[in-house]
Amino acid sequence: MTHLEPGAVLAPQEYAVTRAGLVAYAAASGDLNPIHWSDRVATQVGLPGVIAHGMYTMALAARAVATWTHDAPVLEIGCKFTAPVVVPDDDEGVVVVVGGSVKSVEDGRATIVLEVTCAGTKVLGMPRAVVAVDG
Repeated sequence: MTHLEPGAVLAPQEYAVTRAGLVAYAAASGDLNPIHWSDRVATQVGLPGVIAHGMYTMALAARAVATWTHDAPVLEIGCKFTAPVVVPDDDEGVVVVVGGSVKSVEDGRATIVLEVTCAGTKVLGMPRAVVAVDG
């Protein structure tokens, strides 16, 4: 477990998202939907291009929580998928930034409110995590 203080602002974490990462995530998750790898299919269905899996983006938020809390047990994590993370076909990809602050700490649980953005746009709505903390 870890110790967190209410009101603490957590250092933003940055994660590069590339097409290679999307392919690896698709293989691991079994989500082979072509909107995550084919520009042709993505644009045919009205997307601006290939987009990251929503759960991949949420996993980046969970990774930030693990970093901040030194792998404290995650009791709850959730969000709404509000905007796509468009991933260009190059070697750099895009950067997803995960920020957070500790909303409350009580009964051995800390609630962390997250902000997850890409190119300045919030990509997850109402993201939050609840982790186990020291007394």
